[in-house]
Amino acid sequence: MMMHPMIAFLEPGRLWWLVLIPVLLLLYLVLLRRKSTRTRTTGISNLNRVLPKQQAWKRHIAVGAAVLSLAALNVAFAKPSDQVDVPRDRATIVLAIDVSRSMIAEDVQPNRLDAAKAAGKDFLGMLPPRFNVALVAFAGTASIVVAPTTDRGLVSRAIEGLEVAPSTSIGEGIYSSLDALALAPVDPDHPNEPAPGAIVLLSDGFTNIPRYSAPAAQEAKKRGIPIYTIAYGTRDGYVVDRGRREPVPVNHEELQKVADISGGKKFAAGSASELKDVYKNIAQQIGYVKEEQEVTEVYTGYALGFAVLAAIAVISLGARWP
Repeated sequence: MMMHPMIAFLEPGRLWWLVLIPVLLLLYLVLLRRKSTRTRTTGISNLNRVLPKQQAWKRHIAVGAAVLSLAALNVAFAKPSDQVDVPRDRATIVLAIDVSRSMIAEDVQPNRLDAAKAAGKDFLGMLPPRFNVALVAFAGTASIVVAPTTDRGLVSRAIEGLEVAPSTSIGEGIYSSLDALALAPVDPDHPNEPAPGAIVLLSDGFTNIPRYSAPAAQEAKKRGIPIYTIAYGTRDGYVVDRGRREPVPVNHEELQKVADISGGKKFAAGSASELKDVYKNIAQQIGYVKEEQEVTEVYTGYALGFAVLAAIAVISLGARWP
């Protein structure tokens, strides 16, 4: 669970106990000053010469950790609440992957398609387990490779088996993704409520044959399905066809337009590691929802950690370590 920086308290009146913190720190400083003054005026006693000298930094750590433990415990006592990311109960996600010939460009190692396959399989593990996932492959035409399912292994094996095909029609990929969403199984607990859905579309090229992407994105918007587009590759990508080098730069503009029209969001990735980060970001956005929850146990854990540190420091003052 990830926490939002703004924290509220269910029992804010209990925070008044925090006034003890500066009081205790002031008392500690007074005692240190008193001890220092007494040493200067009376000198070192014979008893102090015999006893092993305590290291000041250990005392400071013991007191500091104890005070921090008390502060964290007081915050926990006030019942803090925060916005945390909670997995959605259910949804259907369509992973649409461009398999056009431009995806064999090697500007992303080992090539765009193989790197996309690896990142796509990782993406499956980032989604909540109850989510249905479908796989659509598109080039000049599109097909539903796997209908919506919770079987991640089935989808992963299908991703591994994707092969390149000629031409590119992002619109075909979107329409087939909408068809895949319609195949999502009905939730027996909510038979009359369709599960929320989204399309995650990865592409590197320009649409060069109908159907076009803008009308498809409009249809997705009409159905309430956002499209998260990923512009994958670099502007320097190329493929070799019959001994000739053909540039295959990424078309950011078209994918941005698709995301804007559908109500989704556009991302860009120019390497395999960037693509994994993008998928992680998308999984967080579509797989989780923020809810206000009590997070007392978090601050109780902080208090326990500081208490352990204080105890270790106190023990070290009374015993020599081997």
